[in-house]
Amino acid sequence: MRIVGGEFRGRALAAVGKGDVGAHLRPTPDRIRESLFNILTLGKYGDLVTGQRVLDCFAGTGALGLEALSRGAESVSFIENGRKSLSLLTKNIQICDATDRARVFKFSALNPPQNSSPPFDLVFMDPPYGKKMGQVALEMLLKNGWLAETATLILEDHAEQDLPPRFVKQDVRKFGGTVIHIVQLKTREEAE
Repeated sequence: MRIVGGEFRGRALAAVGKGDVGAHLRPTPDRIRESLFNILTLGKYGDLVTGQRVLDCFAGTGALGLEALSRGAESVSFIENGRKSLSLLTKNIQICDATDRARVFKFSALNPPQNSSPPFDLVFMDPPYGKKMGQVALEMLLKNGWLAETATLILEDHAEQDLPPRFVKQDVRKFGGTVIHIVQLKTREEAE
């Protein structure tokens, strides 16, 4: 597993090894990350990465957030609470020499505290597949002030997912057993 584009292109990330079966550690493969970032930086949406504040939830190894940072994001914050994942995430931030632009929050994305920093523009969510954790996390992040009013969210799962109110699917892409949802947060006015 390596960073596939941008400033850190080609840097090999820490090996997952046996990972953490209990935490369902399953990094997004390089080829899917490359396709996703082509959509986010070169696709019909324009560049959704450069200059953005990025949040990587259920971060695992941090590959999605570090890929965004490599491709021009202003900063990246990670939400992760798994012991093995936190160890790999810390190593990967160091491998990319990104400690000055990365922050790690050690709690669950299913129950985040009230956010005290500016909200995030681009949010990646790669929860354990098939457990509907993404929907719960979306609602909790919105409720507790983690999402900018015009946030774009990327939700990964094994099948197409229903979304909570105020979240609208812009695009759905299938890559074998992985389904990527590109989601936009509706403004309060649009939701009414």
